[in-house]
Amino acid sequence: MRVAYNEQMNELANLLGEMAALAGSAMDTATQSLLQADLVLAEQVISDHDKITDLSAVCEERAFSLLALQAPVAGDLRSVVSGIQIVADIDRMGALALHVAKITRRRHPNHALPEEVNGYFAEMGRIAVQLGASAREVLETRDPERAAKLREEDEAMDDLHRHLFTVLMDREWKHGVAAAVDVTLLGRFYERFADHAVEVGRRVIFLATGELPVELNTNQLPTN
Repeated sequence: MRVAYNEQMNELANLLGEMAALAGSAMDTATQSLLQADLVLAEQVISDHDKITDLSAVCEERAFSLLALQAPVAGDLRSVVSGIQIVADIDRMGALALHVAKITRRRHPNHALPEEVNGYFAEMGRIAVQLGASAREVLETRDPERAAKLREEDEAMDDLHRHLFTVLMDREWKHGVAAAVDVTLLGRFYERFADHAVEVGRRVIFLATGELPVELNTNQLPTN
């Protein structure tokens, strides 16, 4: 029974890694669609989102099956519960990439972004994709030290997000309210994508050590 449990947990970890890879790929394509006002790429993200949704359902089913059939306790229970929580985080990452693509589609054939902020979003997209890849890595390795570094990678995203607001608040902003709303929403989508990747890392640390990083207490995190 123990061998079967370990095999099922490894399979769940691999599925979670696959989910993270899909979310990262979705954000990569969504960013390209945003920067290029490319409707085809935006539609690709939207249509491919079902893959993440379907895999999320499979992961949840596997995790709840482990709870029901294996009755895990102590560290094993921690692993299964963490897996269920990670499913929700990665599912949200995929949804945030979907939101980016939908804004691109809504504004097409126009660009959703004023040219002066393209550089910000190109870099935010790069960081988001890297965080998605890092989340997959820590899910597959369960390395708490590597998981902790996701927080450091997220700091660059936070800096860009804050600086973006200085552009929006500048008296020289000449692109109107609709563009400002789009930029604000899009910036939030990228920032939250990164936060959920960091949360995956936090849960991996808990899974591996049984302790939560103090600075990433769940009560301090937004729910979106």
